[in-house]
Amino acid sequence: MLMTRERRRAIRALRGWAISVLQDAGAIRECEEHGWMQDRADPHSRHRAMEVAKQNPPAGLSPDQAAAEMRDVLDSIGDTCPDCPSEDV
Repeated sequence: MLMTRERRRAIRALRGWAISVLQDAGAIRECEEHGWMQDRADPHSRHRAMEVAKQNPPAGLSPDQAAAEMRDVLDSIGDTCPDCPSEDV
């Protein structure tokens, strides 16, 4: 019997694209120990990432939609790793 796989949801692929662009621009980084994404809070790298997103959006997305996806991803990423011990102790 022929089995087909369900295609990966576009939202998941779009989020991966946005994370890749943000990492390449230096706007976010990955916690080396736990793998969580962390916002670097660098306005210059955020601006670079937005410019890349607007100039080279994924197929089927307008520049404004690409920028909106970038903002959504940035809004979902904190500046600390939830698994790292707090330095306030």
